[in-house]
Amino acid sequence: MNLSIALEQPQKKLALFGAADRHLKMIRETFGVAVTSRDDELHISGEREQVGKAMVVLDQMQKKLRRQDWLSAEDVGSAISQVVAQTRQREADEIDVYVRGRAIKPKTDGQKSYVQAMMQNDLTFCVGPAGTGKTYLAVAVAAHMLKQGAAKRIILARPAVEAGERLGFLPGDLQAKVNPYLRPLFDALHDMMEFDQVKRFMVNDVIEVIPLAFMRGRTLNESVIILDEAQNTTPSQMLMFLTRLGHDSKMIVTGDPSQVDLEEDQASGLHDALRRLSGIRGIAMVELNRQDIVRHRLVQNIVNAYERK
Repeated sequence: MNLSIALEQPQKKLALFGAADRHLKMIRETFGVAVTSRDDELHISGEREQVGKAMVVLDQMQKKLRRQDWLSAEDVGSAISQVVAQTRQREADEIDVYVRGRAIKPKTDGQKSYVQAMMQNDLTFCVGPAGTGKTYLAVAVAAHMLKQGAAKRIILARPAVEAGERLGFLPGDLQAKVNPYLRPLFDALHDMMEFDQVKRFMVNDVIEVIPLAFMRGRTLNESVIILDEAQNTTPSQMLMFLTRLGHDSKMIVTGDPSQVDLEEDQASGLHDALRRLSGIRGIAMVELNRQDIVRHRLVQNIVNAYERK
């Protein structure tokens, strides 16, 4: 199907399209349509239903430009989310966070149990091999709670423990040294939010991505607090982290017990916590396995190969 839309205010073409056609690119990627500009018209082509959705989004964008002179990426994302939500009924296990126009949802029974546990408990432990979505789904639930107003902040923490390399040999200042450890958390965030929005949230302390050691002495209220790679904490570090939990907050601890990078004589805080806290009401413990791996199919084969005796 091909459709043409006349620009209401050609002088605001740049605001409508976004810098380097950024807004149009969001529409193209979300709905899988081609959007081109010719003179004072936009031409949309693709499947009938998707073209109709793209047209509604562009119509909302033009209406907004009647009242203001610019559009942010959040304005465009919000228009896209509304159209997507209006044109289908949300499935029960979907999370109200979108990646390329599609709501994030668990893909396996194990992941469904994990999401359910996070929604229903103030403290959730999740262990499992690489590729099972432990970190990704935790960040998605945190973003969902932030969007719904159930939390005011997201704090993402990781222990800065080397996997065979030495932190001191990395170039740069402290921030530059710890950034590689925090990169997976940034990757998940940027999947679910625009770069500018993440940057603004970080400047305003709505989102904080920090090494675990920086959390000492704090009490975190009305927050979702995620500890990633928890197998690399010591028992004392784990205790320090768990006692940061404040009023109206939710805490999620993820890790892979098979990838401990601590010294051989050092006990893992994750193993210790799972043993000590088992059976306490309000604490959920979820174990994902190889069947829950949702990365490239080869990841499951690699995990299987390394687990063989």
